[in-house]
Amino acid sequence: MKIRYVLPVALAFTSFANAVELHHVIVRKGTDGLDMVPLTISNASKEGLSCNADFAHWYSAGIATVEPGKSARVELWFDAKTGTFTILNDKRENLPVERLWCGLSGRAYATRVQITLDRNDAAKGARAVSCGVERDTLACR
Repeated sequence: MKIRYVLPVALAFTSFANAVELHHVIVRKGTDGLDMVPLTISNASKEGLSCNADFAHWYSAGIATVEPGKSARVELWFDAKTGTFTILNDKRENLPVERLWCGLSGRAYATRVQITLDRNDAAKGARAVSCGVERDTLACR
């Protein structure tokens, strides 16, 4: 039997049980049940900062640009039930934050430093970090 006959027959009998089921996803909107935890990022370096959020393994976005000697405020929201920090997009949809990081403008990814968030920040109601260059690397504390 030739392969051109075997392959279509084999494919016809394969199980589709492992196929992905597509269904409507409900996206949480607004701030009901969430606590605001503003993040203030201060730039103590002599170069600009570019700060970003990773929302999923495939999606990230810039959240702030901070000039030397200046600060930026980012509105974070915290869900105490799930322990999730979120940022609202322009449609007020909740974007769960996986990671926040800042780097020096123009080479942000190469110089990036993660900004940690935890439940203690939510309990305090705010988080503030100051970023500066120490021993030729960016540090945010």
